[in-house]
Parts: sequence; structure tokens; C-alpha cells
Amino acid sequence: MDQPPEHCEVEIRVRYAECDAMGYLHHAKYFEHFEIARTELLRQSGYRYRDLEKEGIFFVVAKLECRFKHPIRYDDVVVVRVEVTRTTRARIEHRYEVLLDGLVCCEAASTLACVGRDSRPILIPERLWPPQFRDHPPAADATAKPIGRTDA
Repeated sequence: MDQPPEHCEVEIRVRYAECDAMGYLHHAKYFEHFEIARTELLRQSGYRYRDLEKEGIFFVVAKLECRFKHPIRYDDVVVVRVEVTRTTRARIEHRYEVLLDGLVCCEAASTLACVGRDSRPILIPERLWPPQFRDHPPAADATAKPIGRTDA
């Protein structure tokens, strides 16, 4: 793949089990939908998250913000749009929109930290860097170490 995608859109039909007593999509379920879109973006970039996990590379949610603008109901078909907005050597930031018939119902942003099996920050492997960083790497986060490095 020459150029990984900068964004991804996933269509999701809201299931009955995802709704509250009023028939609205429960607020906690939005975060699952963000994860679905985020992992699909990674897959479209040529990587499977489970393969990264086997290598000891994990991305944990360090920060998540969400603004609910319009309700979504049972059986609605929404589009969850995700894009990478910033990448450092140890973090990736995403922006999300959840759309219903073109109407933005929810906006969110997340910061993922790259960690090893011991849950300590590590550097994102170079193969996962966006193409623009191949010649000009992003600045390293002060707390991150290259994967496999054991010194403190």
C-alpha cells in the first residue's frame, strides 16, 4: 500500500441492546463505535491490531472527549468517521464524527498511548508512522522507549 488512508468511515446499525429505556443509543456505546472505526482505519492501513498485540505493541486510550449533539435511536444507521489528527513517536490522536443522514450527532477526540506488555510507554514502530514522518520523524515523547528496551 503506497499511502495509508487518512480517514475511515464505518456504517453501523444501532441494535436494540445498545439503547437505553427511552430507545436512544446509550452514551457508553458511542465509545465502542469509535473503537470499531479506529481499528478499521488501522486495518485499511495494512495492519491488524491483534497482530500488533502478539508483538507486544498496545494502544491504550489515554484521553477521550465527547460531545453529544443530537440523539440516535434504535435501528438508525449511522456513519462513524475517524481521522488521525496528530501523531508523535508514542501517541496518536483521532477525531470522530457520528452522522445520521448527514447530520453530525456526536463529535469526539481521543489520544492513544503506545505501550508494551508491561503497560509502560514505548515508541510507535517506524512502520506504523504516517508517510510524512519517514524522512522527518516526529519528536519523541519524553516517557517513551523503543520497544524491547529494558533499561529505565
